[in-house]
Amino acid sequence: MKSVFTLVGLFLTLSLQAQNQISGKVTDRNEQPIAGANVYLEGTYDGATTNSFGEFSFSTKNRGEQILVISYISFETARKKIQVNTAQHLFIKLREDVTALDAVTLSAGTFSAGDNSKVTVLKPLDVVTTAGVAGDLMAALQTLPGTQPVGEDGRLFVRGGTAGETAVFIDGLRVFQPYTSSANNLPSRGRYSPFLFDGITFSTGGYSAEYGQALSGVLLLNTIAEPDQTETNISLMSVGGGLGHTQKWQKSSLSLNTGYINLSPYLKLVPNNEQAKFKKPYQSFSSESVYRKHSKNGIFKWYTAYELTNLEVLQPEIDQPQPVNFSLKNENLYTNLSYKSALGNGWSFNPGISASYSRNKFDIDLTQIENRELAANLKLKMSKRFNNHIKLHFGGEYIYKNFSEDFIASENPEELQIKPEVSAGFAEADFIFSKKFALKMGFRSTYLDLKKQFYWLPRLSMAMKTGNDGQLSLAYGQYLQQPETDLLKFDQTLEPETATHYILNYQWTRPGYILRAEAYHKEYNDLVKFNTPEPGYNSAYTNEGYGYARGADFFFRDDKSVENLQYWISYSFIDSQRNFRNYPVKTTPQFVANHTASLVTKFWIEELRSQAGFTYTFASGRPYEDPNTPGFMNRKTKNYNSLSFNWAYLLSQQKIIYFSVSNVLGSRNVFNYDYAKTADENGIFERQAITPAADRFFFVGFFWTISSNKSKNQLDNL
Repeated sequence: MKSVFTLVGLFLTLSLQAQNQISGKVTDRNEQPIAGANVYLEGTYDGATTNSFGEFSFSTKNRGEQILVISYISFETARKKIQVNTAQHLFIKLREDVTALDAVTLSAGTFSAGDNSKVTVLKPLDVVTTAGVAGDLMAALQTLPGTQPVGEDGRLFVRGGTAGETAVFIDGLRVFQPYTSSANNLPSRGRYSPFLFDGITFSTGGYSAEYGQALSGVLLLNTIAEPDQTETNISLMSVGGGLGHTQKWQKSSLSLNTGYINLSPYLKLVPNNEQAKFKKPYQSFSSESVYRKHSKNGIFKWYTAYELTNLEVLQPEIDQPQPVNFSLKNENLYTNLSYKSALGNGWSFNPGISASYSRNKFDIDLTQIENRELAANLKLKMSKRFNNHIKLHFGGEYIYKNFSEDFIASENPEELQIKPEVSAGFAEADFIFSKKFALKMGFRSTYLDLKKQFYWLPRLSMAMKTGNDGQLSLAYGQYLQQPETDLLKFDQTLEPETATHYILNYQWTRPGYILRAEAYHKEYNDLVKFNTPEPGYNSAYTNEGYGYARGADFFFRDDKSVENLQYWISYSFIDSQRNFRNYPVKTTPQFVANHTASLVTKFWIEELRSQAGFTYTFASGRPYEDPNTPGFMNRKTKNYNSLSFNWAYLLSQQKIIYFSVSNVLGSRNVFNYDYAKTADENGIFERQAITPAADRFFFVGFFWTISSNKSKNQLDNL
């Protein structure tokens, strides 16, 4: 019997000797204990949970070198190599998970729209359900602060910059002709269908070193990576029609969309005013396609868009009794291919190429002008993610452009051609020190072939949390852009124009609410000047222009206070002056209104199966030059006011009737004035107002979606 007890004792002793004890304490970086953290040996069931003091202890039969894993919500998971037989009294600090939703974001100068954004100012459907924008992406963005409603142009004017100072990119690749061609004082539209994009980033300043050749801002559009299902969309509208189809396979998909617009039937019912009498109303045919292919570690996208446009219009001319006969034919093709792949060990690889061809034929009374542009953007971006705290992005791009123009007057035909090629490299690093502080540093190097010269441009931004819901951001950057083609085609020796941005941003977010307030200052240098009323062969050009823009922007969005109601409010103040182009002195440009504001509302009415929306836009008067009074840019137009309305009614889950009217109240807005070149017998220069072609625009459409789930509709696209 004694021998039995001896054997049992020996067995228990050996068993206890085979168990190794692992113990320690888990804290945050401030050495505050973390209770409830999971601590275990990787690949085993051996582990424990920390107590209220952050302490843990457990035993294991494993020996030698092992991996100890420590995890807790909102902290990064730690993996630590240990020797089991000596792993007692360990002291482990966890770092905050900087990818958490409440982490700081670099937001100065940038608005994001998309389901993948941490802080979404606009949702994808907001872009096209806003009353008064008629499905135009560019018009929807003009409800955001920092933009100017220049109704006679239609393009994006950002913080005192011209429309040509904002660049557009699709899947990271440059778009060379983002707007439709149009006649003088008739607004352009964005070329591309909003519903093909699921991510939109609109930077009104302080943007990344990855992007260049833009003095004021960039608009980044990302095509949908993966559609939900196979579906067909049919559109019948008062101005035309459209047909779209998406086919989804296991690892690939294809979306095709075509549209035809013809304003002729509409204008017979609702004629324009004297500002524009169409001999051949606006017509366009457009098509777009996106092909996507998923591989094991990446995605390939091929996007293509084609548009054919023509119109002929009679426009009044103050200096002649007969109106000017203007006709336009435009053809535009754009395509890009991009690939993004994870290479392993934190590396990613993102090459791409875009190309476009555009041809315009203008007939202006007896003058004929034809221009052609062939352009391409070749780009390679590499990224390295060292950990959640350090990320590096670098790469290079080449921009090719070949522009030619034939100017055929009654006697002296002229021809010109330019090739303003650009090469650039960029590098940028993100340092995310904690959930409360982040820093981005970078630079961009640009080589201009026409100047045979390099330019170096630094970028810096940072952000700091000020509480659970608020944060402060700062941004600084230097930006460069070649002069626009309408200037560079006459003088290829011109220097690039430059701008320096300083931005201070405060952002407050809670579920259902967003508040942004931003102050900025921009300095412009080397702006192009010329000494004639319009640029031409006989003009003398210099880079002696300069200017500034400074102001404050405010944005508030509320999706929660009232059930089924969404609204946002934007307000901008800007003080901007420039001495550029043919200006004799520094003054506020004609396209700048000191005060602008927008109120956008959307309300879902369950009983009526309807969504109703109102948009109100205000802008203070813009300066113009009146030769009947002394001074330059010495008068201002009256304030701009517009109230628009839309209504979407669900006939059934997949059939919608849609109605909208812009400027419901018929406000007689004036954008500018044309003055006669010579005074009358009383010494007075006669004038005519530049106004919208119509006080109101009515739209009616029927939209039908055919899909397998029987619930998808086009409400998101209206």
